[in-house]
Amino acid sequence: MRITIVGAGIVGLATAHALLDEGHAVTLVDPGGKTGRPTDGNAGWIAHTDIMPLASPKVWRNLPRWLTDPLGPLSIRPGYLPALAPWLLRFVQASSPGRIAASMEAIRSINAEALPAWRALLDSLSLSGHLREKGLLTVWRDRGAFTASAELFDRQRAYGIAVEALGPEDVARLEPALNNVGAAVLYPEMCHVSDPAVLAADLLRLALARGAVHVAAQAVAVTFSDNAVHVRTDGEAADLVADRVVIAAGIWSRPLAEQLGDRIPLDTERGYNATFPAGTFRLERPVMYEGEGFVTSPLDSGDRVGGAVEFAGIEAPPNHRRTEAVVQRLKRFLPHLDDMRPAKRWMGFRPSIPDSLPVIGPASADRRIVYAFGHGHHGLTQAAVTAGMAAALISGRPGPVSPKPFTAQRFSR
Repeated sequence: MRITIVGAGIVGLATAHALLDEGHAVTLVDPGGKTGRPTDGNAGWIAHTDIMPLASPKVWRNLPRWLTDPLGPLSIRPGYLPALAPWLLRFVQASSPGRIAASMEAIRSINAEALPAWRALLDSLSLSGHLREKGLLTVWRDRGAFTASAELFDRQRAYGIAVEALGPEDVARLEPALNNVGAAVLYPEMCHVSDPAVLAADLLRLALARGAVHVAAQAVAVTFSDNAVHVRTDGEAADLVADRVVIAAGIWSRPLAEQLGDRIPLDTERGYNATFPAGTFRLERPVMYEGEGFVTSPLDSGDRVGGAVEFAGIEAPPNHRRTEAVVQRLKRFLPHLDDMRPAKRWMGFRPSIPDSLPVIGPASADRRIVYAFGHGHHGLTQAAVTAGMAAALISGRPGPVSPKPFTAQRFSR
């Protein structure tokens, strides 16, 4: 079939390869160079061990402290609050015990297949060298907060996830540069990639080499007739005709979904990060700093610290005081940084759904149009398995994961 993919971020690129594997003719529609695209600046984690939605007891426990700090781990720009209100209402609804449990099951169902899907994709393209299998370290300053997380560890182990509790002496052995750590856990099976932007560039290059076509334009409408689906763009190729269309444009998917009859509560968790020269942090593996709202990653292109959540839409300019605040909080754990300055600062638009589940499935208006967006913090993690699910939906066969929890129609019930 002729298949047009709207969006050439990490999800769209992985989907392109899944469809090329099945012999389809693939066209990627993406203007390129879009500011704030998460693929270009995320932490690089394949976080398949995650099971908790954002609407979790941990977030609600920390929320009052976070919201009172304008530069803290989570903030809402006051002027954006009216636009965010429907999303917040859905977030509150997603925080009930039953909804949290359902979200956890769905997150585990897709994340359990995430790393195998990535290994298969990278192996098939001779790109396995992008994987860094060094595990993940999660650290707490306060041992009491670590003890409060015991139920989460039990749930993870029940899912077959390896979790190793560590004391300060173990942390000192694994990561001598870390200070101010009261307790930690190691997830030895977790991994990250060399650099998410470099990986995406390689996936695009190889997709084109395999016959995919890249149309450098913005998709502005998706319509359909009896015999075809049409993608209208703002470029020279104004009307692209396809048999199937996949919408994988992250936060920019929302207006297209609305045209197709699906009002999806998709907003952006604006994330900030700073990248230092490689080796600056003196850390061997990714580290999550629990309760602090940031993480670090030793990427090939540099040591990256980032995280935080800001709700302010896609039009407001970045507030890099938030970036500086993250760097200052990191110095509590890595005091050797002193007055070092990052080589690069960045802000990106994570496409976020209140229940922390992506939207994967057919559009209400026409089943020939398949959604694959809204992955939030798990875009890189879930890209390859999402690609397999989208390809299966297009072919009308069972996929690697049931798409039922991820349907767009869950918001109209």
